[in-house]
Amino acid sequence: MLNQNQAGVMKTINVIGNFSGRNAGDAAILGGVLEDVSRIYPDALFTIPTINPGFVQRQFAEYRVQTVSMLPWNGSMKILGVPVLRAALSADVILVTDAILFDRKLYNPLFNYLWTLSRFLPRASRKGVPVVLYNCSLGPIRTQAGHAALQAILDSTSALILRDRESVELLDRQGFHHPRVIEGADCALNARPVDEARLDEICREADLFSSGRPVIGFNVNSYVDAFVRQGGTFGRENLVELYAATVDKVITELDVDVLFVETQHMDMGIASAVLGKIHQRERVRLISNKVYSYREICAVLQKLQLFAGMRTHSLILSSAMGVPPVGIVTYPKNRGYMRTIGMEAHLVDFKELAVESFYARISAAWHERERIREAMLPQVAREKEKARRSAEVLREYLG
Repeated sequence: MLNQNQAGVMKTINVIGNFSGRNAGDAAILGGVLEDVSRIYPDALFTIPTINPGFVQRQFAEYRVQTVSMLPWNGSMKILGVPVLRAALSADVILVTDAILFDRKLYNPLFNYLWTLSRFLPRASRKGVPVVLYNCSLGPIRTQAGHAALQAILDSTSALILRDRESVELLDRQGFHHPRVIEGADCALNARPVDEARLDEICREADLFSSGRPVIGFNVNSYVDAFVRQGGTFGRENLVELYAATVDKVITELDVDVLFVETQHMDMGIASAVLGKIHQRERVRLISNKVYSYREICAVLQKLQLFAGMRTHSLILSSAMGVPPVGIVTYPKNRGYMRTIGMEAHLVDFKELAVESFYARISAAWHERERIREAMLPQVAREKEKARRSAEVLREYLG
């Protein structure tokens, strides 16, 4: 239901993404969209499909949001359902965000958005509702059916704002066509950390940064190499052992403490397994978005000296907070983002991932972290401005 002060809204903007509350990166994306677009259209109402209406209402109470429940008792199977279609058809513009247009498990609406969106976005376009792919990524696309579904979406799209080079290259490499491709950036880059007072509370609650030693952040991903594997698999247990051994080596060789920062609920299991294997456990802490909001996590990230991560948005949020990232290529979009901010040299591919190679990347970045940070910050600032500027494109459709 709308609040009383939401009467007389002039424009309705339907924002489609994966806003379940389980992923801090997705929450940061939504926060960036709401902030940037509200700056131009302060009276706009945002309709937001979600399986967790309470999370969206609490986390984004400062904006004018109306949740669209994707729960089964509302007639939905996640993105597949009448409420989502109705919200899209009644909007003044539809924004598709994040990296939800890939063809893994294409026909499973509980996991995949691509096929379902290829059914109803063309219908919305025919009804006269502009569709904008808003600072999003494309792919990976590995099947003929996935190719056809993505092309159907592109054919219904008024503007295609892509957040990374990998997506532009995918268009060219796989023969996709669109007349209007705009260079954008990830909305999560403009995440606002909480204030110093709240940060101090978090540090006391979680016993962070109390030793006086510098701290390096780590992030581990339960998908392991699922999105990039070719042939055999790297293996979960192998990754757990590798991460634990690398952390122990980092602590010993660099004389630092370590903070695991987990940004997706599903990664807590593998993070706990890694922590259980680390010998110097007393030098390690963990925080996650199961307890803290993305803005609270951003504030903590600001205090790190270096960050080594697997989740794309752990790399995005750490760099947005001014912390140089070292990344493992768990998704093509990891490479795309790191290339965009001039940090591709600080990536490790799974085919060369071992304790020594991972540690070598971290150690090299550690000893050059100030120089790397100085080189990175202007690139990140440019990307932040590109993300903000994407909202200007909507003037064409909203006036």
